[in-house]
Amino acid sequence: MEYKPIYTLKDIQDVISNNEAVLIYFSSETCSVCKVLKPKIAELRNSEFPKMELFYVDIEKSPMISGQYRIFTIPTLLVFFEGKEYIRKSRNIGLRELYEEVERPYGMVFGEGS
Repeated sequence: MEYKPIYTLKDIQDVISNNEAVLIYFSSETCSVCKVLKPKIAELRNSEFPKMELFYVDIEKSPMISGQYRIFTIPTLLVFFEGKEYIRKSRNIGLRELYEEVERPYGMVFGEGS
């Protein structure tokens, strides 16, 4: 599964409220670190958390979203479970650490281990 783009505040609010588990990746086309990390996050999601929805916000194209969600650096990940922000990671994002933080709430929401 690939990331679905989000362009408006209404879109992001709908995504968060209409999905049980959401990962939103904030980045830009000019961020080289972001480009390397983005497929690794998608791979982690695909292999370990298949019921989590993946979305992408380009902060240069959607500055209103970045401001509303207090995104001050990229890459930034926001993970929501049942409409509530559960995890926020910025800049140096470790995949193992992310896995460990998502595993428990994911299992609770979906009634299973990852």
